[in-house]
Amino acid sequence: MIHNMRTAGVALLLCSAASVPALAKEAAYDIVIKGGTIVDGSGLAAYPGDVAIAGGHIVAVGNLGKAKATKTIDANGLVVAPGFINIHSHAEPEGVSTAVNMLTQGVTTEIINADGGGGNDIAAQLPEMAANGLAENIGAYVGFNAVWRDAMGDRDLRPTPEQISSMKAAIERNLKAGAWGVASGLDYRPSYYAKPEEVIEIVSVAKPWRTNFPNHDRLRPEDNLSSFKGMEETVLIGEKAGLVPVITHIKSAGKERGNAPKVLEMVAAATARGAWTAIDIYPYLAGQTMLQAFLVPGWAADGGRDAMLARFKDPKLRPQLVEAAEYAMATRLGGAEGIALPDLGKRLTDIMAAENIRAGEAVLRTLERDPYTRANMTFGDEKDVIAFLQYPDTAVACDCGASIKNRGHPRYFGSFPKILGHYVRDTGTITMEDAVRKMSALPAAIIGMVDRGHIAPGMNADVMIFDPKTVRDHATFDAPTLASDGVRHVIVNGVTALENGAATGAKSGAILVRDAHMPSRPMTSAAAARSFTASATSADYSVNISAKQGAGERFATGTVKLKDVKSGTVWTADRLGTVQTAKGWASVTAVLKDKAGNRKAATLTLDRADGSAESPVVTVALGGESAAILPAKGSVQAE
Repeated sequence: MIHNMRTAGVALLLCSAASVPALAKEAAYDIVIKGGTIVDGSGLAAYPGDVAIAGGHIVAVGNLGKAKATKTIDANGLVVAPGFINIHSHAEPEGVSTAVNMLTQGVTTEIINADGGGGNDIAAQLPEMAANGLAENIGAYVGFNAVWRDAMGDRDLRPTPEQISSMKAAIERNLKAGAWGVASGLDYRPSYYAKPEEVIEIVSVAKPWRTNFPNHDRLRPEDNLSSFKGMEETVLIGEKAGLVPVITHIKSAGKERGNAPKVLEMVAAATARGAWTAIDIYPYLAGQTMLQAFLVPGWAADGGRDAMLARFKDPKLRPQLVEAAEYAMATRLGGAEGIALPDLGKRLTDIMAAENIRAGEAVLRTLERDPYTRANMTFGDEKDVIAFLQYPDTAVACDCGASIKNRGHPRYFGSFPKILGHYVRDTGTITMEDAVRKMSALPAAIIGMVDRGHIAPGMNADVMIFDPKTVRDHATFDAPTLASDGVRHVIVNGVTALENGAATGAKSGAILVRDAHMPSRPMTSAAAARSFTASATSADYSVNISAKQGAGERFATGTVKLKDVKSGTVWTADRLGTVQTAKGWASVTAVLKDKAGNRKAATLTLDRADGSAESPVVTVALGGESAAILPAKGSVQAE
């Protein structure tokens, strides 16, 4: 279903029937994972079973007996789960070709341009990132910050109607190129200067795409640097613009620590009134950004770094800046004691002591020596992390990404195993099934992905296998590159990328792009029955679908009949995967077979709610090829 481009060296090849052959007539698989405990991403209870992979897809799940395969993985005592999807990624071009720090966490897909950064042309950006091959899948948001900066520069100025039009056009161009949403970081300059009504007007161009708006919330002096007010703004913008608000790397910071119940009440209220709101979180009590980002007021940074440094030298302004930095530290970070400077190997308090200066002055002097100094800043409370993590619509995302450098924060090596080790096994904060759901199927639904995130027939074969007894993070703020333990094997698009804990060097990752028939949506509840029927005809295919999945059932039942009009080949359902539904929309993955016994994986979707379509459509992706779109009729039902 997802249009994707695999990488092989420098070449990028569009997946097609030629690059993903039909499955063999008999069940001679590429990989069989035998005897594992399957945690399938749905949230349903774990169960024993085998998983067969062929042609880059999961093609059979259950007791496969003595099924033969080119490669067999003994998963006895291990958990078999969908590959994790990091929807808040700062992956680096030199990192994605190996992605060792992410594969050892079980991550198979990353969505870049988080916080609104990155380029404003993903059609060029993604192939450039993939030029040396991909060890993992990557997709991209369109970054609101990048679009705003391109139009407005570094100044605190109001956009003209022409500039607003150009920003809307840039967002729409990137959505057409496959962006997975409109990401923003309004806490960062220069988009910090954008007024809420301006952001709403600009990002509302994405409403017909039914996508999402992840935002790093903006803490403003006029709101007493309230993280709660910042989160309210994220929800307001998403709701008014017609997008799914996503409160990204959620935190109740500084003087508002312990405020998680109030935050979650606000989020639940938005969902109850029809503005479904999602969350992502990473399991640490300190974040990382540039030192100046949170401690220098917006007016002082107007015009960029040179203008900022010039204001530092103004004897009338410097005392104000010292006071502003100290106010920000006290209000949102709990004081100077919570600031570490990994690039310098010291804490802010070390500089204060060595130079006998107050905290705000230490910030200014540090930035004068290097305006690009990074800081790890303590913000959080463990009780808040637990409350946020237990909220049903919270996904886990690391605010990190594939990197070959020491980034100075343990989240780059430890986030996902820390969830499995500490919050599942050691403390019982959440169940294994819910943890896997929050790292696979839920993030997939938030961004609109339909054929990853579940262990089910027809899904793309992104799979991770871990030892629930030993999985654990080791990275710390003092030793941030220590690898985690327990992730044994990782499979990316049907190819082993991590084997016995070591990267294989495989470059089987793909560029993943979204289309207009992939809505951001609440994850389909495993406790709800759902079904859909559809029929459609075009010059390429005719199709009839009747699929249903009962409450608590793992896989759908029903019929699919797909005819290739040009060749006359008729494909029928051999196995169905999982039905996913949203308002006016439904999808099912499947393994289809023809009369000769050849098999192909497929993703079939009925879309009745696409604002750009004059009538309902069915999309059909067969054997990994790009989806064909057929005028259709049909219905969706869900409890």
